Amino acid sequence: MFNPKRLTLARQRRRLTARSLAEQAFLAADTISRLEKGQNEPDENTIGSIARVLDYPVGFFYLDDPEDLDSDAVSFRSFSKMSMKERQAAESAGQLALSLSCWIEERFSLPAVDVPDLGQEQDPAIAAYLVRQAWGIGESAIGNLIGLLETHGVRVFSLSEDTAAVNAFSFWRDGKPFIFLNNFKTAESSLFDAAHELGHLVMHKQESLRDRKDAEKEANAFASAFLMPENDVKSRIGYPITVGVILKAKLRWRVSAMALAYRLHTLDKLSSWQYKSICIELGRRGYRTGEPIGTERETSAIWKKILQNLWSDRIGRAEIARELNWPLEELEGLTQHLSERRTVVPKAENNHLSLIK
Repeated sequence: MFNPKRLTLARQRRRLTARSLAEQAFLAADTISRLEKGQNEPDENTIGSIARVLDYPVGFFYLDDPEDLDSDAVSFRSFSKMSMKERQAAESAGQLALSLSCWIEERFSLPAVDVPDLGQEQDPAIAAYLVRQAWGIGESAIGNLIGLLETHGVRVFSLSEDTAAVNAFSFWRDGKPFIFLNNFKTAESSLFDAAHELGHLVMHKQESLRDRKDAEKEANAFASAFLMPENDVKSRIGYPITVGVILKAKLRWRVSAMALAYRLHTLDKLSSWQYKSICIELGRRGYRTGEPIGTERETSAIWKKILQNLWSDRIGRAEIARELNWPLEELEGLTQHLSERRTVVPKAENNHLSLIK
């Protein structure tokens, strides 16, 4: 039977209204709305027209119901800047990722979930310290954040949204944590986004984020403390603190120059006047909108191993997409940016990654 929920998912993924989809498919104005409500059973020609416009295989619309997402439980990095179409498209990507995750876990054994629930901890800096202690990484700089997250059972996916408004989000599903990262931003910003979403996962697991006005502020504070531990920062950066010192030091923690300057300010290493002056100079050098001297973007060890193992059986992305009844671009959007490039991973972290076919 034709599945109305699949139609809604594909339409929202393409950021189309029901009316605009009907117009492009040369259908009556209310046809899509009626189909999505389950009021009509479409004929073959109608389905073909819809599939053509949405660029989804016809078989996609006959699959079982997609996984539903609770919008109130999804943490969007820039929720206030998002349009309804952008939010729906991102949530649809999350629904697809859940299906892909199930497909993968039927074939591979992934690392067990080891993400502490610190919902009772009100201080983000303490929460960041407790996660570091639980994961045995002390106060040293993190060599590969995506690898660290995956080691502890976080399912990490990429996003293909070509907009800065949708840069990251996360949620818990069936006891498993998911993080989605958009590579539209710099590598440093993407790493901060990953730490920000980890903050949501550990501090706001049981909460509706729409009701927490301070949730974003708390996640930002967690990310700052998690990526740049207080004692490590204070021991590595002495006086005087100049723009040159910040640009050199930021490479240790792989954060943006602005993020490090702000961290130094919150740790009272920079006065308000010094912080403002440094921000002005960093902005003049182009560090407010980008990272002229940046770090290499991280990739996923898990996805690389999965795809290599599948390819050994002559199963590539195209074959996976066909089996899922997806457009290839959707599969690539969720995995390609995480699997194509690779940074050096410290052996101590890489050895924790277990993938059993």
